[in-house]
Amino acid sequence: MSGRLAQKGRYYYFIKVNDEIAGAVSITDRKDGSPKRLAPIFLLPQYEGQGLAQEAIREVERIHGSHTWELDTILQEEKLCYLYEKMGYRKTGELTPVNDRMTLVFYEKE
Repeated sequence: MSGRLAQKGRYYYFIKVNDEIAGAVSITDRKDGSPKRLAPIFLLPQYEGQGLAQEAIREVERIHGSHTWELDTILQEEKLCYLYEKMGYRKTGELTPVNDRMTLVFYEKE
């Protein structure tokens, strides 16, 4: 296996409901004191709005510890920005325009 799936320190978790895969989340944890990275997280549309993303974030933070976390997401994805802010992530102030309709916004949580 090559590429992103085989990166050292990269962990993948399924989000399951009644033994059905509802989504997944990826974590980068190098276990060297550097910030842990949350991204991406996704849910199938029929599972959105049920608190599953919040539960998944809490669980991966518990598993990997409460050290500094970081992530980036698309600024125009208001639901994702709201989710991360609700979970205690704060904007760093860094923005990276991708094109005229998409900008990445960066978050951290300590």
